[in-house]
Amino acid sequence: MGVTGSPTNINQGSRTKGGIGESTLRPDGILKVTGEFAYSSDMWHEDMLWGHTLRSTVAHAEIVSIDVSEALATSGVYAVLTYDDLPAAMKNYGLEIQDTPVLAHGRVRHHGEPVALVAADHPETARRAAAKIRIDYRELPVVTDEASATAPGAPLIHEGRDDHHIGHVPHPNIVHRQPIVRGDVAAAEARADVIVKGDYYFGMQDQAFLGPESGLAVPAEDGGVDLYVATQWLHSDLRQIAPVLGLPEDKVRMTLSGVGGAFGGREDLSMQIHACLLALRTGKPVKIVYNRFESFFGHVHRHPARLHYEHGATRDGKLTHMRCRIVLDGGAYASASPAVVGNASSLSAGPYVIDNVDIEAIALYTNNPPCGAMRGFGAVQACFAYEAQMDKLAAALDMDPVEFRQLNAMEQGTLLPTGQQVDSPAPVAELLRRVKAMPLPPERQWESAGEHADVRALPGGLSNTTHGEGVVRGVGYAVGIKNVGFSEGFDDYSTARVRMEVIGGEPVATVHTAMAEVGQGGVTVHAQIARTELGVSQVTIHPADTKVGSAGSTSASRQTYVTGGAVKHSCEAVREQVLELGRRKFGTYHPAWATAELLLEGGKVVTDGGEVLADIADVLEDEAVDIELEWRHRPTEPFDLRTGQGNGHVQYSFAAHRAVVEVDTELGLVKVVELACAQDVGKALNPLSVVGQIQGGTIQGMGIAVMEEIIVDPVTAKVRNPSFTDYLLPTILDTPTIPVDVLELADDHAPYGLRGIGEAPTLSSTPAVLAAIRNATGLELDRTPVRPEHLTGV
Repeated sequence: MGVTGSPTNINQGSRTKGGIGESTLRPDGILKVTGEFAYSSDMWHEDMLWGHTLRSTVAHAEIVSIDVSEALATSGVYAVLTYDDLPAAMKNYGLEIQDTPVLAHGRVRHHGEPVALVAADHPETARRAAAKIRIDYRELPVVTDEASATAPGAPLIHEGRDDHHIGHVPHPNIVHRQPIVRGDVAAAEARADVIVKGDYYFGMQDQAFLGPESGLAVPAEDGGVDLYVATQWLHSDLRQIAPVLGLPEDKVRMTLSGVGGAFGGREDLSMQIHACLLALRTGKPVKIVYNRFESFFGHVHRHPARLHYEHGATRDGKLTHMRCRIVLDGGAYASASPAVVGNASSLSAGPYVIDNVDIEAIALYTNNPPCGAMRGFGAVQACFAYEAQMDKLAAALDMDPVEFRQLNAMEQGTLLPTGQQVDSPAPVAELLRRVKAMPLPPERQWESAGEHADVRALPGGLSNTTHGEGVVRGVGYAVGIKNVGFSEGFDDYSTARVRMEVIGGEPVATVHTAMAEVGQGGVTVHAQIARTELGVSQVTIHPADTKVGSAGSTSASRQTYVTGGAVKHSCEAVREQVLELGRRKFGTYHPAWATAELLLEGGKVVTDGGEVLADIADVLEDEAVDIELEWRHRPTEPFDLRTGQGNGHVQYSFAAHRAVVEVDTELGLVKVVELACAQDVGKALNPLSVVGQIQGGTIQGMGIAVMEEIIVDPVTAKVRNPSFTDYLLPTILDTPTIPVDVLELADDHAPYGLRGIGEAPTLSSTPAVLAAIRNATGLELDRTPVRPEHLTGV
């Protein structure tokens, strides 16, 4: 039975491989690289129909009439739905505020708002039929900025708001307001030897995931529906979908399908309700796949922001005070705007010690496209502004910009402007030291040596616009702070079901969660945790669905922390039950069963000294251990709505960047040569994945620095560039070298001491690039992205 008659020791070769701390390969990696991975847009069902959404062509208008008769008469069309066809009393949905109509009713509030649905036997038939729907609009004045949103007599985006409990808002067109007041700003200002001010603008960024919104809804015999969809949070979708369909949640069964990227853009609903409505109306499976144009209208974007900052400092470089006002454009519907305001305000001072602050952040309702979650979630916009301010202060004091930051850097024990103490490592000064100490890329020598430059390495790249003449190099630094997990009293938990049994003579663990694998590598980490805790080499990851409890959203850098914590928690319970089985079966064979600390390792039960007591397979035999548990991190609390005080966040992450750029000052073209990063990750559960996340976040931050922006017409509020032709993204040719220095300072409150990592590099990469461009050109540059005309004045 595998029970040892005399003590033996487990050797290193018998230990479980592929556990935490190892760079195990992704199970979906090869399939994705070779194009064999099945994404949600690849799903197929016999006899399925195709759905299409008709969207508004104007940003703000009364709907006078809708005529669907010609569309319904089109051959191959099975259904055409408008607001009046919705089956349930609940006709709105939303993440925090249910203000978003399933289909527009009475008026449309933004360009591209869904107005009608079509189901047909071919996608082109559905599109042609939708084009035949006649809508008579009476256009209304548009609200596009703070001035037009709050002016006397301004049109109300949402009349009769009754949700003022979410914040003290002075105007109905303000979604949420969060002030933070601490210390005595006026007295501190009087002590300041230097005061710098700045007004900054941060552009609207798109998540630009490569897999467009898509899903398949299949009507069921019980009157319910099965939905296969690419999303970030299955249970949040379920909570919003079921009331609109008029169904109990147990009749809306959701399964995650292959996700082609997310970055926050799949946290809100897109086609989910529409596909289900059409499937239930027609009695046939309905598939919806957005094209790229539709995708730009089908999800929220990053909030554009206007930020005003004032900082003071003494002559020896110590910060005295900060004033700031942050205005976020939330667009037509609330989405995640209240939480984004909370992040922007509470993190607006950056990773610095500032005892005296006067902060206000608001989000507006406008007729611009809805904005919500995107990687960095409010902290990105603030970091761009406060890091520009740090450079201004350093220059005014004639100090090195890195040394100035280090002089004011927070550390463990620092009190934030919210009054919360940072109770885990905060190595801000060390990260700056490390990133500054990295070797700089070599200077290019073509001008003096008479060599021909490789145009791919020059500003403008393959456009062949410069051969090195007029190219100036610049170096810039930035550091940022980002919260991890959901905040402000949200019940942030996750559920994991773990089963352990013997299959084919080998112990096998199955991990079942509702975590959305959107590319972050959670399926890899969950298997690593199970191997580490259960000592098995074979781990199966069950498809994510709503048959298990919620895992929360794949956002806020929380999944490895929270769902990883749930997997660890459930594995520990399974392990204890397996050990209890062993004690009952074999406890009389060896006293260590009762006296020693026991582990599961390498398929065996071992003592903490390495002594083998039994094979796991012999302990289990034909029994299975199956446990589902919830796990929560430490609770947080809401910020006070008058002072902003409160322990609002559970964890913080920190990253620092050094950017090296080359700028053609005549043409206004920028080449990012290198973006070095140093980041504290607490514990690298999968080092290869950690570096990949840091590099990916770095490039997304670089994109908003030099090229990415959704352009909205300020007069009509229409989107001008809803395509990858006109919305520019970094490609591999734009991607610089990204050396990464990973620091591991454990957070004792987190599983394995880990720290969420996915968002922090997106914060500091943007201001580092801007700082480097300023260093190269001497220009102030107070907006993102930097365009050629900002560098040349043309």
